[in-house]
Amino acid sequence: MATAIDAAQVTYQVPDLDRAEEFLVDFGMTKVAGSNDDVLYMRGTGTQHHIYVAHRGEKQRFIGASIQVRSRADLDELAQKPGSSPVTESTEPGGGLEVVMHMPDGFEIRAIWGRAEVERIQDREPFAFNNIRDKNRVNDVVRQGTAPCTIARLGHFVLHVSNHDESMKWLEERFNFLHSDYFVPPGTDGPVVGTFVRLDLGEQLVDHHFMLVLQSDWVGVHHSSFEVTDLDAVMASHDYLLGRGHQLDIGVGRHVLGSQIFDYWKDPFGFRIEHYTDGDVVDASHQPTIFNGTASETTQWGNRPPLEFFQ
Repeated sequence: MATAIDAAQVTYQVPDLDRAEEFLVDFGMTKVAGSNDDVLYMRGTGTQHHIYVAHRGEKQRFIGASIQVRSRADLDELAQKPGSSPVTESTEPGGGLEVVMHMPDGFEIRAIWGRAEVERIQDREPFAFNNIRDKNRVNDVVRQGTAPCTIARLGHFVLHVSNHDESMKWLEERFNFLHSDYFVPPGTDGPVVGTFVRLDLGEQLVDHHFMLVLQSDWVGVHHSSFEVTDLDAVMASHDYLLGRGHQLDIGVGRHVLGSQIFDYWKDPFGFRIEHYTDGDVVDASHQPTIFNGTASETTQWGNRPPLEFFQ
């Protein structure tokens, strides 16, 4: 199995790249050189060359995701799997090598290695938080006006699939993912209809989830999720996006599974996209739990999603 080390990018097709760029800049991303009339590359403040790609096309659709692997040897191994492309040079800015694969429902999964990193974009430091016991901000103040937040990185994405078990088997034949938590139908003991997977980097801390694979009556992306600096960044951006007339979906609230403070929006083409902060981090010793509640019960506090949120 290949060792996945990071979520590199999500890739979409949309009919209007100008509208896409306007929204994504408001959402907190930065346009990358190499974008043109047919494709848009957007980055965050981190070292990934780009984290969001939109191709111009007649209809909007989710194309897939790119996963960064540890070594060229990982690419060679993946290239031997049924349906995989050979190892080829990437045609995207930043270069590197890639192997193109397709999940059972057709999602394009690209394993990449050797893509050029970029210098970080300077962002403000997270605000220290004074809780009832620990006073971490002394002789200092919080000053955060209503403004776009700054996207740091792609954190995770959620796929709706026609066959959960088949999709999980496909992924686990190719990557060394670990399970973090399971969804089972409300009020039952199974079967598992959703699996949160995370990176396996041993003792290194990783996000609670890198991907959620969820059985559904429809196939597509549920959302893509991007990490921001802190709670003040989430809230200030929330007000800014409302002021700009963008469509709020669900937020702000705190999840149960992963504990993230979330804020979901709809882009101009109806795709759900999330800001999050303060998510759980775990290492390889974390053991999965089972969740059998409804969609509204996935929220601890805040704006709760409707029952059909994950359907």
